[in-house]
Amino acid sequence: MKDFLYKSAVFLAKTLSIAVSVLLVIFTVMMLIRKQEGTRTESIHAEKLNDKYESMRLDLEKHILDEDAYEASAEKAGKKREKKKKQVFVLNFKGDISASAVRNLREEITALLSVADREDEVILRLESFGGLVHSYGLATSQLQRIKDRNIPLTVAVDNAAASGGYMMACVADHLVAAPYAIIGSIGIIIAMPNFHRFLEKHGIDYEQITAGEYKRTLSMFGEITDRGREKTAEKMANIHHLFKEHVAMHRSRAEIEKVTTGEFWYAIRALELHLVDQLMTSDDLLLARSRSADIYEIRYHVPQTLTQKLSAAIRMMIGDLLQGLPDHLQQAREMQKEQMFMYMY
Repeated sequence: MKDFLYKSAVFLAKTLSIAVSVLLVIFTVMMLIRKQEGTRTESIHAEKLNDKYESMRLDLEKHILDEDAYEASAEKAGKKREKKKKQVFVLNFKGDISASAVRNLREEITALLSVADREDEVILRLESFGGLVHSYGLATSQLQRIKDRNIPLTVAVDNAAASGGYMMACVADHLVAAPYAIIGSIGIIIAMPNFHRFLEKHGIDYEQITAGEYKRTLSMFGEITDRGREKTAEKMANIHHLFKEHVAMHRSRAEIEKVTTGEFWYAIRALELHLVDQLMTSDDLLLARSRSADIYEIRYHVPQTLTQKLSAAIRMMIGDLLQGLPDHLQQAREMQKEQMFMYMY
């Protein structure tokens, strides 16, 4: 009996020791997370792209020129650099459905507006297929802040500026695009599944109580009426009209009824339709500007907390797993993203 009690006491002591150790580890990790979240600071970073281009050029010339020619080229570049006064501020926007990049864009624009004037220029490298109307409306409003201060705004599109992306791009004083970038898609679409017949078939009731005749015109689970469908179409037509007015205001040379059908064009054709002003990649644009101005790429940096890093890693792992799903399950996953929202797709 004594031996049993002794072994039980030892087992209990070991268990308590392990439990205390685990709790100490958890407590330490939580304190580190709290400390990190309390001390993180957001900041603006500016990289001078002239230095990058000049370094690349000098590295190449070092291999192809003799020593005297190389030194002369380096001296000439130094004198040219001293003469530069105009400043070009480069921003980047890679859009998703919710235009989440606007969180950084608004801070970057606030920062550059404190130092830029109408003698300078802002270049936005834009990539987006569009998304939520209100989200891209806010992103467009951020670009309008630059225009309101009479600072020249150039937008460069290498891959796509469609729908909400084009809503942003057309605000530019000068819009350049790579020849086969996707441009346009000036239209509205709403997409959502409806499970009413499925629920009805299985004897499941769905109750939805609203105040206001058109509080909910479409529903995932309720029956969609002709009246609700017509009201939704009316709302979409109104949004499309606003979109058309916006494009007409900024692209006065374009035939609005011709370019606002929801179609998209490659930039080489969009140039003929006056949806873009010039065929050029962002690389050539920045290289050309670097010869006459100081170019600064502006980025707003928000340090990630440990919690956010762990969350991002988990999301990436889940995303990798979902890539292996059968096609019909992937389609269902994409459908979930689209329900109950109006897009500029």
